[in-house]
Amino acid sequence: MLDVSHIDAFYGRIQALWDISLTIGEAEIVALLGANGAGKTTLLSTLTGLLPSASGRIEFRGRRIDGLRPHAIVELGISHIPEGRRLFPDMSVRENLEMGAYLRRLWKEKEQTIEEVYQLFPILRERQGQLTSTLSGGEQQMVAMGRGLMSKPRLCIIDEPSSGLAPIVVDEIFHIIKELRDRGMAIFLIEQNVQQTLEIADRAYVLENGRIVMDGESKKLLQEERIRKSYLGL
Repeated sequence: MLDVSHIDAFYGRIQALWDISLTIGEAEIVALLGANGAGKTTLLSTLTGLLPSASGRIEFRGRRIDGLRPHAIVELGISHIPEGRRLFPDMSVRENLEMGAYLRRLWKEKEQTIEEVYQLFPILRERQGQLTSTLSGGEQQMVAMGRGLMSKPRLCIIDEPSSGLAPIVVDEIFHIIKELRDRGMAIFLIEQNVQQTLEIADRAYVLENGRIVMDGESKKLLQEERIRKSYLGL
């Protein structure tokens, strides 16, 4: 579904990504692991059109997307649920969800899509008239995920969904991510909760200093000594 080949990216004269190549297939969860400053945010910005790549190719479902503007990438079927949720705090839950359906073709179907989001996150139906600033952290994360799903993506990029959440809420969020995969959606999951991420992901890439240094099936990576020492503290 997504094919990234030999991407380099710069901030001004400073190179941030070196020769990044990765793939994401239909209906699989692929994780991106790495410490703060490894280049994860830069890679996401490049994939979603916020930062131009200096070389290489990015193809989505056989179509080249590097060079497209962010809204065009969303329209093709890629949704980005950002770290920190980035909600509109003085708008209601429903209004935040509606912001995810701003494309004309999506607006016509927004009632049906909102209903699908409410089925996935029943608490949001109860909170639909409530300001998002008054919600708990877990509920805000659900709104952010619901807003991302309003664009009816084929590939959903989810950045640090467990950040700042209680363990029981994290379990619920990860369960929903698995459910989305089981429904046929591809997921690119960026997380620092390495243990739990590798338990639900099909494959993973490890990013260090702007370079991919390791990749493979998640179950195998969980047994890698380098992963266990550097990320799991074992």
